[in-house]
Amino acid sequence: MSTFEVKKRDGLARIAVYSRGEQEIRLPCAMDTEILFPDLADRAFSNVPLAAPQSFASAWLSPGKDQPVLVHPAIPPSVSSGDCVMAGNWNSVLDNPRGYTDWLVRLKEQIPSDSAWYAPGAALPSNVHLLCYSGFDLFDFIAVDLQTARHRFCLPEGEFPASVMDTGVCGCTGCRDGDLGMHNRLALQRELGLVSYFIGDQQLREFVEARSRMHAAHVAILRHLDRHYPFLEQHLPVARACRLGAMSGEALKRPEVVRFADRVLHRYLPPAADVAVLLPCSARKPYSASQSHRKFAEAIGGRALELIVTSPLGLVPREIERIYPAAHYDIPVTGYWDHEERYQITRTLVRYFTRHPYRRVIAHLDGDARIIAQDAADQAGFEIEFSCRSERLTDHNSLQALSETLAGERKVKSHLVRGMISFQFGYDLKVPNLEVKGSYPDQVVKRGRILYFTTNPSLGMLRPTFDGWSLIETGYRVYIDDFVPQGDILAPGVIDADPVIRPGDEVLVIGDKAMATGRAVMSADEMVRSSRGIAVRVRKVKKLDG
Repeated sequence: MSTFEVKKRDGLARIAVYSRGEQEIRLPCAMDTEILFPDLADRAFSNVPLAAPQSFASAWLSPGKDQPVLVHPAIPPSVSSGDCVMAGNWNSVLDNPRGYTDWLVRLKEQIPSDSAWYAPGAALPSNVHLLCYSGFDLFDFIAVDLQTARHRFCLPEGEFPASVMDTGVCGCTGCRDGDLGMHNRLALQRELGLVSYFIGDQQLREFVEARSRMHAAHVAILRHLDRHYPFLEQHLPVARACRLGAMSGEALKRPEVVRFADRVLHRYLPPAADVAVLLPCSARKPYSASQSHRKFAEAIGGRALELIVTSPLGLVPREIERIYPAAHYDIPVTGYWDHEERYQITRTLVRYFTRHPYRRVIAHLDGDARIIAQDAADQAGFEIEFSCRSERLTDHNSLQALSETLAGERKVKSHLVRGMISFQFGYDLKVPNLEVKGSYPDQVVKRGRILYFTTNPSLGMLRPTFDGWSLIETGYRVYIDDFVPQGDILAPGVIDADPVIRPGDEVLVIGDKAMATGRAVMSADEMVRSSRGIAVRVRKVKKLDG
């Protein structure tokens, strides 16, 4: 009997505990796996190539009688919750990015989320970051021991001649004792320690992007994974209490970035307005906290909808500038956008203005942003006005020109709550007379004395009270069995969940005996398919009569 329970997650990567009999192992880790799985020593016919067709794999693959359960992309897996699955020959596809990602997704979609994943003979200090990012948890020392036999010195940057050990690049015990094998094993364990840290900090993606630059195949795997957006996005939190580092070209296709743009284009409902103003981003977040945006807001005077043009997010409406990742991303500022960035932002602008046409669109932009705005206007078929009179957007003449351009326009009646609710929950809240009280980050939404929403100060998201949920009539529900929660909701107690739920989403828990508000820890699919782990962190519980 074995169990697997996730303690922390960052996308597909997990910090977890795998228990087998009296042994309890904290993952991710590397170990001599024959100690954990004695059956491996006598298991034959487990190295069937991953590219083998079903007829060949079915004829020759021997799954064994004990843990780990051998899986193959061509054969429907027979895996139960808590099992450890072994992807044999996974070391052979690290140089085949398309096969790596296609087979990974195929297997992940069929196997319960609460299963440990073992990649035998695959882990090196130079690739284990990517294996963990892909959802593997358990590793052995076979690959590093083989490098030792080849007189290769293993580092996160690659495998080098053994003589490099004498140059002082590492000061581990193995290097001090002149023991190459010990160094290689310690290097793998050190890298796994770093991976665990970044999973816990929810910044594994940034770490993986940095590590992958040394190997073209690793960058290709990352890009191919991003192309599997529907699969990868469901595992990624809607918000993190940390920055989103957009330091490379891969950030443009990063699922969190794609999701934000998709919600702006297909969920977000802007206030009724005849005029929109395009503004540049700022280094300080949220934008409205910067000096430049305070000056822009004063010049606009509420007479237009404010839209911020930025990379990698594309377009950020002022109403949702505090929602993750709009107020949390970090990007190198050079004053230059490359072709990919220009294409991405232009495409976003075209799609937004096609869906939301305005009588006037004014661009208070310069440099590449100005060119992008003009290209978008040409493609979408609308006229655009430019208000900048000098090289600096914030000097007196430019701000005066912006103000004069809006002369005679009426003020836009903003409905902050409606915009945020539409973006966060995909729901059109048509409730009048809601008041936003307090100052950021301690804002609340009330009507009279009734409290409907509070704000999460670190993430910018709205947290509905029970009264707030009564206004959002559909979506983001988690259904539980007939019990009253005494703490967090565990996955075994979940009967069903709205498919749109992602880790970090605010949810309403509904059962026969109680309701609860809280924040999802798992995606909807994982809640329903898992037999262990916290599904929802509960904030408040309300018992039901009857």
